[in-house]
Amino acid sequence: MRVTQSMLSNNMLLNLNNGYSRMSKLQDQITLGSKITRPSDDPVIAVKGMGYRRDLGQVEQYTRNMNEVNNWIDTTDESLDQVGERMKRVRELVIQAANDTNTPDERAKIKAEIDQIRQQIQDVGNTKIADRYIFSGTRTNQPLFENGAIDPTTVNSEDVVIEVYDGIQMKVNTPGAGLFQDIDNMMGEISDLLDPNRAGGPATGEEIGNALGGVAEHSTGDDITAIHNKILEAQADVGARQNRVELMENRLSIREVSVTKQLSDNEDVDYAKAITEMVTSESIHQAALSVGAKIIQQTLVDFIR
Repeated sequence: MRVTQSMLSNNMLLNLNNGYSRMSKLQDQITLGSKITRPSDDPVIAVKGMGYRRDLGQVEQYTRNMNEVNNWIDTTDESLDQVGERMKRVRELVIQAANDTNTPDERAKIKAEIDQIRQQIQDVGNTKIADRYIFSGTRTNQPLFENGAIDPTTVNSEDVVIEVYDGIQMKVNTPGAGLFQDIDNMMGEISDLLDPNRAGGPATGEEIGNALGGVAEHSTGDDITAIHNKILEAQADVGARQNRVELMENRLSIREVSVTKQLSDNEDVDYAKAITEMVTSESIHQAALSVGAKIIQQTLVDFIR
């Protein structure tokens, strides 16, 4: 087969264009820091990258969910701590009121403080995060206490759960209806016993102590000691969930680092290798230009200049 000048020229131009294309691709990789600039460059890398980004998106969503979980649990812990501190004050007041040296007027003053503490505890029971009541179960749009009484619709409401990992959900609320109902009932009994106008006459110190457990030897199950233990149990449950949250946060952090590394290994360009290939391609291109200048023969046009 006869090789013509036109064939040599076309072949040289094809090789030069391929060289330009290769250098352009390497330049894009070095500039962008990625092995591919479009899916068609390497479909396998592109598909893997989509999977890794989807995983990172899930980790980011779970991390946001964990922030919400922390908000619920921390607020619940703080609220229960406030209730526990108020109960300590109630115990002090009951012990003080159980002393028969108190006059009816003095017990009336203790009653007034007890009533204020009762109101404070009801306010804590209506604690909100943004516009959601944290002790009302899934009925987060309804306060636990309405007009000084437990809203009956919150008693049997379900737990609030948030997904924190693939197929893993965490309970974030502490059901408040039962606990706060017991507290409120006890506080009502205390207030009644300290009322100077109580039906049947003012309660004696022994009645106050035995009925409320403030100075009683044994807990009756609904006295201050028993109620305070219930609060401590609720706080212990919250603490256990806080520990689990920390473990899940560590797991999410490890997952994020792992997926980010996989994404980097899949897509990030090896700068040293890319620069070396770029320099090599430039050298080859310069050599091709030099050889091409010798291959292309002069034509009549060159002599007309």
